[in-house]
Amino acid sequence: MTVVEKPRSVSPQHPAACLEYTMATEIERKFLVDGPLELDGPGRVMEQGYIAIDPDAGTEVRIRIEEGINTLAVKRGGGMVRTEIEIEVDDEKARALWTLTEGRRLTKSRYIKPYRNHRVEIDVYGGPLSGLVVADVEFSSEAEALAFEPPAWLGREITGDAAYRNNVLARLGAPPAG
Repeated sequence: MTVVEKPRSVSPQHPAACLEYTMATEIERKFLVDGPLELDGPGRVMEQGYIAIDPDAGTEVRIRIEEGINTLAVKRGGGMVRTEIEIEVDDEKARALWTLTEGRRLTKSRYIKPYRNHRVEIDVYGGPLSGLVVADVEFSSEAEALAFEPPAWLGREITGDAAYRNNVLARLGAPPAG
């Protein structure tokens, strides 16, 4: 379920009165991409930096900067089902938050590839993570996610593998061995 809200308990003059955010339950499966894959165009280039990470609680706060949109996100949980809150921020705030992420950053290009009635997001990592290609598919229910049969070009499933979480990749700066 996705909800867009404005806080109601603050004065209209308070900066939070104009804050809009999206809160959702994210149901997603992740896979390594196996073999050659044709991708159209340059993809959407994204820089992601992690402001705070609590691996014990499965919580992270990250800023994503891409052309035309910057998003501050809080995610909680691990595996296939997570809670996610996203807030759009302007360029000035995004760059200020970016300074808090040194040593916990990554760059990737995202491509969208339709597969049956699903949208597969393919992330091609750059910099020290070059060569790593991961795909994820979001679903509207856990039952739909469990029933999903991936195409042959999706390799090993890494949904619950913490080594492939973006915050871990950003912190370690290298893909898992193997």
